[in-house]
Amino acid sequence: QVQLVESGGGLVQAGGSLRLSCAASGHTFSSYSMGWFRQAPGRERAFVARISPTGSLPLYDDSVKGRFTISRDNAKNTVYLQMNSLKPEDTAVYYCVAKSGDYLGLQYDYWGRGTQVTVSS
Repeated sequence: QVQLVESGGGLVQAGGSLRLSCAASGHTFSSYSMGWFRQAPGRERAFVARISPTGSLPLYDDSVKGRFTISRDNAKNTVYLQMNSLKPEDTAVYYCVAKSGDYLGLQYDYWGRGTQVTVSS
C-alpha cells in the first residue's frame, strides 16, 4: 500500500517561501515518478510539478516556472517542493502524487491527503 504524507504547509506573506515535503512508503520509491498538484478554493485540482524516478526531467506548470523547484531524495523516500516568491494565487491545498515508472501524464495512481498553503497579500 503506497502512502504519501505531506508536510510543510502554512501561512506565509506574499513574496515569502515555503518548502513542502512528502514522505513516501509502501513502494520502491526510486522507481516512481513523483509530483505535486494543488487545489484552490472553488477550483479543480491542477498540476504543479513532477520529477522522474531518477530526479531528472522536472516539469512545471507555467504558473510556477522560475519560482518553484521540485526535487527528491531517493535515500530518504522523500520528494520536496521549494516554493519561492509566493503569490496569493498560490493559496491552495497541495497534494503529493506518485505513479510507477517514468510517467509524463496527469493521471497519477496515488495521492496524499494534502497540506494547506495560504499566502496573504
